[in-house]
Amino acid sequence: MLLTLALRNIWRNKRRTLITITAVAFAVFLASIMRSFNKGAWDNVINTSVNLFFGYAQIHANGFWDDQTIDNSMDYQEVVRSLDPSNDHILGYAPRLESFALASTGDLTQGVMIVGIEPDQEEALTGVSDKIIEGNYLDASDDGALLAKGVADKLKLGLGDTLILISQGYHGANAAGKYPVRGIFKYALPDLNKVLIYLSLKTSQHFYAADNRITSVALKIAGQRQVDKAVNSLKENLDPEVYEVMDYKELMPELMQARQLDEGGDYIVMGILYALIAFAIFGTIIMMTQERMYEFGILTAIGLGRWQLFAVTILEIITVGLLGALVGIIIAIPVVYNWSVNPLDLSMMGEEATAAFEKFGMEPLIPAAFEAPIFINQAILIFIITCILGIFPLSKILTLNPVKAMRS
Repeated sequence: MLLTLALRNIWRNKRRTLITITAVAFAVFLASIMRSFNKGAWDNVINTSVNLFFGYAQIHANGFWDDQTIDNSMDYQEVVRSLDPSNDHILGYAPRLESFALASTGDLTQGVMIVGIEPDQEEALTGVSDKIIEGNYLDASDDGALLAKGVADKLKLGLGDTLILISQGYHGANAAGKYPVRGIFKYALPDLNKVLIYLSLKTSQHFYAADNRITSVALKIAGQRQVDKAVNSLKENLDPEVYEVMDYKELMPELMQARQLDEGGDYIVMGILYALIAFAIFGTIIMMTQERMYEFGILTAIGLGRWQLFAVTILEIITVGLLGALVGIIIAIPVVYNWSVNPLDLSMMGEEATAAFEKFGMEPLIPAAFEAPIFINQAILIFIITCILGIFPLSKILTLNPVKAMRS
């Protein structure tokens, strides 16, 4: 009965109700679009960064990430045996032996980062061969080197030239060797493009006198949503005193901080937007309450309980708010879905915009995230706002004097 009364009362003033619903719907529509684009854009950035080098998660020897020396490496076969083959979230893995060296040719020298890889497994994870601009990709038994373009330019090396590497190997062993340049690749991340050199895993292990040793295992996981499950499963199966498992959030803290900062700005804008809507709903509540004081007085005088009267009023407020949220969500869903399937193309903004994206290995596209929580959260926010604003009619009804109300 109370709900029926509330629904009837909503349309007593159709113009006011429609204005309120429209205002709420517009806010929910804008908030949904803003949130979906923000999440979609950052998910795209993270996926690109993950697929470029890091992977969604990595396994290291305990303490390696804080002290990245080759002495903190681990036995390759032991790690592989420790991986749970029943973990459906892990689609593949790429073992690596990472360390630093001094690269030299003639009178030119440069500090470089050496990454020993299993070519086929690394290709499945990061697609290195797609980045090659000269020469060929490595194979498992290759004794040559792949150079990032920045390294090749600095050392003035080309295909077939000889690269000299000097470093310190496993447990202080001397590391020195000469390697022919098999190919040159262009890396999307500028910092890595200046220092990165790939060797086959077998060649790098021989160079560092680290037979059957690796420093990390980069994991290929189905997607961001499966990362936590995969990492938790690994942590349960691996000895925490021997291994450390880190997800992409720990591997790329600067990127995650940038995302948090950007999302903080969006939350401020959304807060302002919802504050304006709260004032619009509050204005409706004030007018509705003041106009019906006479009615409230009569209903109270004939025996309707104050809490029943408040229940009818709050149901009216919540219904109007949720109707507005529902209309906004219905309008937003096809728009967001279209942009999730057909991402916003920024190449139309000119060559500079396209070049800025390509510099980091990304297409100039911004996809929208089409996920249920984006829309559901808007309805929840409207419900919370209307419940809070319901304090005003509650205070009026609890302090209502029926005689004065009927005389007003």
